[in-house]
Amino acid sequence: MHSRHADIVRAARACVGTRCRVQGRVPGLALDCVGVAIAAAKGAGLSFGVPHDYCLAADNRDRLARGLAAAGCTLLEGEPRAGDLALLAVTTAQRHLAVCCGDTFVHAHFGLGRVVEAPLPPEWACTGWRFPEI
Repeated sequence: MHSRHADIVRAARACVGTRCRVQGRVPGLALDCVGVAIAAAKGAGLSFGVPHDYCLAADNRDRLARGLAAAGCTLLEGEPRAGDLALLAVTTAQRHLAVCCGDTFVHAHFGLGRVVEAPLPPEWACTGWRFPEI
């Protein structure tokens, strides 16, 4: 488990309730899924950034995976644990990021218009990534 996992979870949970906005990067004002991941990392003292040119309505799996790897994240073999990132297959043509908080995940839920913490729908395939230590 990441050495700062509790800080990552705490920072992600602090984003809950923030309204959703594409390219949103300001907790308490507006976030998208990448913004939630960045805020969680920053809350643990980590420097983290991923591509800003993705599209919510497109299959951005490869772009997000390359961005996560370039940011120093490590692909996990098993399920993500508290403090890890989840790259989610919302549909076959759409990917989304969330922060694992144990049995729940914090993510920007555009259907509800805000960042939420909840279990994932069972139909969403999940790939785990670990934040970098640096």
